[in-house]
This record gives sequence, structure tokens and C-alpha cells, in this order.
Amino acid sequence: MTNYPLLDIFWTMLELFLWILWFFLLFKVLADIFRSHDMSGWGKAGWIVLVIILPFLGVLLYVIFRGRSMGQRDLEQAQKADAAFKQYVRDAAGPSAAGAAGHVDELARLADLKASGAITEQEFQRAKDKLLN
Repeated sequence: MTNYPLLDIFWTMLELFLWILWFFLLFKVLADIFRSHDMSGWGKAGWIVLVIILPFLGVLLYVIFRGRSMGQRDLEQAQKADAAFKQYVRDAAGPSAAGAAGHVDELARLADLKASGAITEQEFQRAKDKLLN
């Protein structure tokens, strides 16, 4: 360790970081190729062959030519995942199977009544306790 200077340690760490970053980008591009619905099967096969045979050039060309649509597909996937999660939360907290209003809806209605002055704080607390117990 005495013959390995500090600058070489930093250089080695930088190389390791760039190597990990490279693999992240490579797998991101491969996943995007398979996820792309606007590309034909032959187009996907061509990009995969290019990325596997000439990885640095293939990934660079893919990011240059399809980088913008790659970001749009990421955004669409994130929006779909967010919508699915919100729908799951709505279904889990929504009305019960018998058709009665769910706890969340009922609590929101009680809060609106309290905010408008239709019920007092004590009435709100009693109704909330009754609902939650």
C-alpha cells in the first residue's frame, strides 16, 4: 500500500464508478429497447445486435437517436405506475362492498360539516370516535 499513491486511489475509484455507470446505462438501453412499442421486431433485433457487438458505439448511437423518446417512455411508465398506485389506494380506502360510504368518505364529510359550522367540535369527535370504533 505504500507504493500506491493517493492520486492512483482516486483514479481507480473514478474508473470503478464509470464502469458501474456504464453497466447501468447499458441495461437501461436494453430495457428501453424491449419496452419500446413504436419499434418493429427487426428494429429491436438490430439495436440489440448493435449494442451487444459494439456496446460503446451502440449505446451512444441509441442515446443520440432515441434518447428523447426514451425519456418519454420513462415518464409514461412512471405516470402509469402512479395512477395504478392511486387507484389501489382508492380501492382499498373506498366504499365497502355493501355499498355504504367508506370511512375515508365519511370522515371527509364530517370534517366538511365541522368546517362549515354545522356541527360542533364535540359532535365531530363523538361521530369520529363512533366511526373509527
